[in-house]
Amino acid sequence: MKMTRIQFLRIKTQASIALISIGVIGLLSTVCAYSFYIPAGDTSYQWLWCGWVSIIFTVCVLLAVGLSAKGVHFFYHSVIWGLILMGGIEAVWGLRQIYGFATSNHSLYAVTGSFYNPGPYSGYLALVFPVCLYEWLRLNAIKKQRTWEESVGYYLSFGVLLLLVCVLPAGMSRSAWLAAGVSCLCVYAWHMDWTDKFRLLWQQQRQRVVMVVVGGFCVLLLAGYLLFVLKPDSARGRLFMWKITCRAIAEKPLTGYGIHNFAAAYGNAQETYFAAGDYEPWEERVAGSPEYAFNEYLQAAVELGIPLAVCLLVVVVLCLYRGVRKGRYGICGAILSLMIFSFSSYPLQLPVFIVTFGGLLVACLSGADRWQWLGVAVLVGIIGGFRLKNDLQVEQACREWMNARVLYNAGAYQSAEKEYGRLYPLLRDRASFLFEYGHGLHKQQQFSKSNRILKEALLRSCDPMILNVIGKNYQQMGDCLSAEDWFIRSTHRLPGRIYPYYLLAKLYAEPSFRQPDKFEKMKWMVLTKEPKVHSTAIRQMREEIKKIQLIFVHIKKDE
Repeated sequence: MKMTRIQFLRIKTQASIALISIGVIGLLSTVCAYSFYIPAGDTSYQWLWCGWVSIIFTVCVLLAVGLSAKGVHFFYHSVIWGLILMGGIEAVWGLRQIYGFATSNHSLYAVTGSFYNPGPYSGYLALVFPVCLYEWLRLNAIKKQRTWEESVGYYLSFGVLLLLVCVLPAGMSRSAWLAAGVSCLCVYAWHMDWTDKFRLLWQQQRQRVVMVVVGGFCVLLLAGYLLFVLKPDSARGRLFMWKITCRAIAEKPLTGYGIHNFAAAYGNAQETYFAAGDYEPWEERVAGSPEYAFNEYLQAAVELGIPLAVCLLVVVVLCLYRGVRKGRYGICGAILSLMIFSFSSYPLQLPVFIVTFGGLLVACLSGADRWQWLGVAVLVGIIGGFRLKNDLQVEQACREWMNARVLYNAGAYQSAEKEYGRLYPLLRDRASFLFEYGHGLHKQQQFSKSNRILKEALLRSCDPMILNVIGKNYQQMGDCLSAEDWFIRSTHRLPGRIYPYYLLAKLYAEPSFRQPDKFEKMKWMVLTKEPKVHSTAIRQMREEIKKIQLIFVHIKKDE
């Protein structure tokens, strides 16, 4: 029996759709890319995965475009069902961790999914939530007999929605709850066409509408207060972090500090702020040394400058507007959820969110034009191919770093140094690697080389421990004035830490740098300052300072 032309075209279209779906799901599967053979929290394996799947995506799109232009039009649906599938996998992963069938990726948290901590994990679930809701609402509205594809989609979206409802509260992420709630409300409003209904109601019952709006605003204020008191110090910490970030932005508002330079800019701004002495006690308590701003908008302003950050935000808003005009409400809800979550977290510092966000923006704009898809495919392929060679080397270097870290933690610093020195060219952009390398050199009394490496780490991190080790290096080299400067910088960067005051007290007790008045001041700081967490190390430092004090007393008696 000969195949008709219509049947042949249908097969070509179905093959094109299948290829697009494979390419899209491959990219979205970055969320599940996790390796136990690299340091926890490192993203090198995910970037390597992105490189491979971007090439697969390019091949799939080129073949799909060659087969049928109708197939590429399915990209929007592929993104939707790919996200629902990945959301379902992550939700099941989280449930297994909650009930003890799988291990968490962080010792302090019960549920992390494939992520390192529950914050980004909850944000990803919140992103998928409005997509599932819209597909379920859309398919539920079909009154006639559903096709088998629609029936499968209806039950799949509803099932994943229930899984998300079960898992999302366990992450304890207020940002994710807010993002999911607001985005789902918008999706429901778009689906039910509340805009026209609200306009009509405003014309007919204006007073009642005002009362409802005021009541809703009061409910939002109450909800915000409850979210604040749930973890008050965490909320204050974010507010303080944003305050310091704004001070950093004010220093270079137009050009920014450059990509990946947030931590250094933040550390210097916080150090300057505390050095001035005009701060509240609670600010000292909640201050930390963050890698990220926990606000993507502020972080973009720090790294890129305000003008470029605003331009990128305008592009995202235009894509969102275009998606709403096209009626792609599920995709728009996911973008809105991610934008809300980005106000108080760091999703775009992780490869999975960058890839997913890019896919969502393209899904808002996508059509069936072949030339556009050829351009997209070539662009993704070039980016993935360009990164692939370096990502392969970096991922392998991270595996070897894991082995070298065993030597470092065991105190075999000489053996570890050889490995760290060999891996340095590939991993010199990782602050934790540089700190371990520099600290190992410090332990081997290679003080000058240690300082060179640690000063590089300062460009990638705002951790005051780096300042402490640099100061100790100068102290060992006999440069006590430089050591004093670095220790004082550490007390300004995080004044809540007792360790740098302890180091200063010991420095002022040195025979070649003895300063009794300054020692007394640092002594009282060590003995009376309330630590965040009481520990054996704090007790030992205080005992040692008391012993040094007795030595000072004997010296005074002899004099």
